[in-house]
Amino acid sequence: MSRREGRSERIRARTARQELAAPFTIRRIGFVSLIDEAAVAIIERNADRILDEIGMEFRGDAETLDLFRKHGARVDGQRVRFDPGWCRDKIKTAPRIFTQHARNPARSVQIGGEAQVYCPSFGPPFVHDMEKGRRYATIGDFQAITKLHHSLAAVNHSGGVVVEPVDLPVPVRHLHMAHAHLTLNDKPFMGAVTAPERARDTIEMCRLAMGADFVDQNCVLYSVVNTNAPLVMDETMLWALKEYAKAGQCTVVSPFVLGGAMSPVSIAATLAQVLAEVLASVALIQLIRPGAPAAFGTFFSPISLKTGAPTFGTPEGTQFQMCAKTLADRLGLPFHSVGALTASKVPDAQAGYESQAQLMGATMAGVNFIIHATGCLEGLLTTGYEKIVMDADRCSAMMRFVQGVDFSEAAQAMEAFQEVPPGGHFLGATHTRENFETAFWMGEMSDNGTYEQWSAEGALWEHERAALRVKKLLADYQQPAMDVAIRDSLDDFVARRTREIEGGKP
Repeated sequence: MSRREGRSERIRARTARQELAAPFTIRRIGFVSLIDEAAVAIIERNADRILDEIGMEFRGDAETLDLFRKHGARVDGQRVRFDPGWCRDKIKTAPRIFTQHARNPARSVQIGGEAQVYCPSFGPPFVHDMEKGRRYATIGDFQAITKLHHSLAAVNHSGGVVVEPVDLPVPVRHLHMAHAHLTLNDKPFMGAVTAPERARDTIEMCRLAMGADFVDQNCVLYSVVNTNAPLVMDETMLWALKEYAKAGQCTVVSPFVLGGAMSPVSIAATLAQVLAEVLASVALIQLIRPGAPAAFGTFFSPISLKTGAPTFGTPEGTQFQMCAKTLADRLGLPFHSVGALTASKVPDAQAGYESQAQLMGATMAGVNFIIHATGCLEGLLTTGYEKIVMDADRCSAMMRFVQGVDFSEAAQAMEAFQEVPPGGHFLGATHTRENFETAFWMGEMSDNGTYEQWSAEGALWEHERAALRVKKLLADYQQPAMDVAIRDSLDDFVARRTREIEGGKP
């Protein structure tokens, strides 16, 4: 067996073990907070002032405005103002911890508490690989990337719009994306948020796949609505929020903020603005259906005050997360935020540095649901095939890190000291032989051999090794099992709804 074949065999063996791992990580260590009680009081007071004195606009939906008015908020046109404490009182019915159920129960994830979930990037219209370069994404790319995420144990979630399949008409894209998530992957996934009928279609497809009664009584969809900072919820996001709240599905309220453009240039001011937007929006979810799951989301990145371009992997982005997590905990909401973001166009050193900085920051901050954990290039304009597997390797390392240090009797290994004399070595010790496969984290992408070994195996750079790994994963992919009748019902639903949409029917 050659060195390369031996390495491939070791990778296959480790991958097989990984597939048996838990579907999410329970952290055994604390998180890092950069906000003390005095600062929390300042931010919460300022958020209350923003909601009381300025308010937030909920646009394009008279029903929402009537609901706010009925429950005592002050409505003036589309602007809604809230007395201090009003929103916090309404939010109390939201669960601190809940389960998002996957089609495969073994893949279900806990949202909130000590759980940490790693999820792919969302929304890029382009894909990139080292062979074909950057190009518009297709439904074929969407399906291939969904297969990759199914195959990677360190990715806990199938995600949502992992890429925009631009070869499909916009009104029917959501059908084919949900179909791929449900048939090519059996991990939990995200719902469509670009129109209320698309949200309803996604919910109905989950009912077909998982049972109507089950979906009506459990959370099976995790969907992100972005406020239009500052202080606006537009009708598109609002209508999706309403559909998922009515159905008892999770809605993440995630203000999309580029600091300096959509919020003031200080973290303290941005925290107050984001908290205000989350408070008002999650309060609405609870007015629609008390007890519906919700999460406190953030997407914050400073802009360059020289060029106006977004920046990623910055100290401010991590500082923001390490403050917002504490605010979410005080509201009793799970915390959702961003992971391996980068502005780099290719999977190079810049991509590695920026993505690892942001991912480590999110991990240390204690983010419960880390979105954009894999695949990001070009500030979320592109999903990179090689970047997916490179990032998944780092997610795996973060999972190991937050599980903490084992201080059990077995880990103390006192018998090994009895077995190995002074000046000896532990390579052949019984304790080493019993634990060598799991003792230390071993990634799939890093090459830790000698220069001579690396040269003999082709002198491949990491992105080249990643390209080979992508091809291998796709070649070895096995579609998860699904009852034939359920698959047929999903196929029929997509076909029927496509005819209705293209024919102009509601």
